[in-house]
Amino acid sequence: MAATESSRARGVDRVIDILRKLHHAQRPMTMRELIEATGSPRSSIYELVAILTEVGWLETSADGSVFFGREMHYYGSDYATHNDLISRAHQSILALVRKYDETTQLCMLEGNKYSVVLSENSARPFNISSDIGVRVPIPWTATGRLLLGHMNADAIRTLIPADDFVLDNGVCIDFDEFMRDVQNAKALGYCCTEGLSNAFRLCMAAPVRDRAGIPIAALCFMTGRDTDPERRQSMLDDLLQSAQALSHR
Repeated sequence: MAATESSRARGVDRVIDILRKLHHAQRPMTMRELIEATGSPRSSIYELVAILTEVGWLETSADGSVFFGREMHYYGSDYATHNDLISRAHQSILALVRKYDETTQLCMLEGNKYSVVLSENSARPFNISSDIGVRVPIPWTATGRLLLGHMNADAIRTLIPADDFVLDNGVCIDFDEFMRDVQNAKALGYCCTEGLSNAFRLCMAAPVRDRAGIPIAALCFMTGRDTDPERRQSMLDDLLQSAQALSHR
């Protein structure tokens, strides 16, 4: 009995691993890529992919590559519709994009990283965006600094891996400087960063708070550093107002 339960648990773990690998890849993967990425036996991956394809969780293209199926879209749509914060935040984001034509996002912590939960992109040719659900190092953006204001330095040092303080351009962020940014964001009630993970990017983040006043998410604008100062202030004012409206009172 225990052996059977253990085998079933491994099967569930492998299903989760397949779905996560496809999400991280952000593209269809061949069976060989899935087998190598998961490290699972070839026969198990083929069997699980066949089962998941049959129920619509996965779809297999003519060339044999595998990606998410239509059924997964339905589940995601259900979650977005019935999660109160996500549903209301989506409407706020749409309104901000309509007004400013700038990429607008809702971001949240996910373990020791942060991820974009919702994103609506600007229609302009030069567009700054991040993929939904991709886990990003916390120190790389304004959002990360804003969401850690309730934590002390020791807790933050324990939470964030040392490698995450190195930007993708090789520049290392000093921990003490990062902590000053975190405390400054807490005092101001918002955070703005320029040229951090992208030399041309300006990121504005405003906190969405729970009933205890702790930031549980951030509403963000992603725009260019050449944005006019007057327009910046107007964007920030509306961002703060929208984030406050999404917060528990």
